[in-house]
Amino acid sequence: MTTTARHEAAIELDPTVPLVRITREFDAPPEKVYRAHVDPELIVRWLGPRGLEMSIDTWDCRTGGSYRYVQRRDDDEFGFRGTFHELRPGELIVQTFTFEGMPDGVALEKMVFEDLGNGRTRLVCTSLVDSFEDRDAFVASGMETGVVEGYERLDEVLESS
Repeated sequence: MTTTARHEAAIELDPTVPLVRITREFDAPPEKVYRAHVDPELIVRWLGPRGLEMSIDTWDCRTGGSYRYVQRRDDDEFGFRGTFHELRPGELIVQTFTFEGMPDGVALEKMVFEDLGNGRTRLVCTSLVDSFEDRDAFVASGMETGVVEGYERLDEVLESS
């Protein structure tokens, strides 16, 4: 039986620009953590909080491609979409992210996968939005719960794949 330490997600709000930075370590190599972010069969297993069912409408995961997915709980439905701007396997994802309930609020997201050695990865995600008001609404929407529970679920996917 493999025992994996659970890691905390650090969520920081930049005081000078409307940016959220999330840092989290994983007990898996960068290539495996990256794959879990780009493989639609894996991403539906971990992205977002527990209790939501996810389906993918579009997933063209390449530089210049786009995505759209929907998360559901009971009668509630939440759509998200964006464009992949740059993909470097095991290293980097740059994409846009829009919650369809707030279609004017587009975030530019950058995910950097840092090899810590010994099969471990540090993932640093930054999300830049247009205003502090948009950033604070993003955070108030339940983002922290989604991040914490999503990354716990990602730990489970990484252990089993």
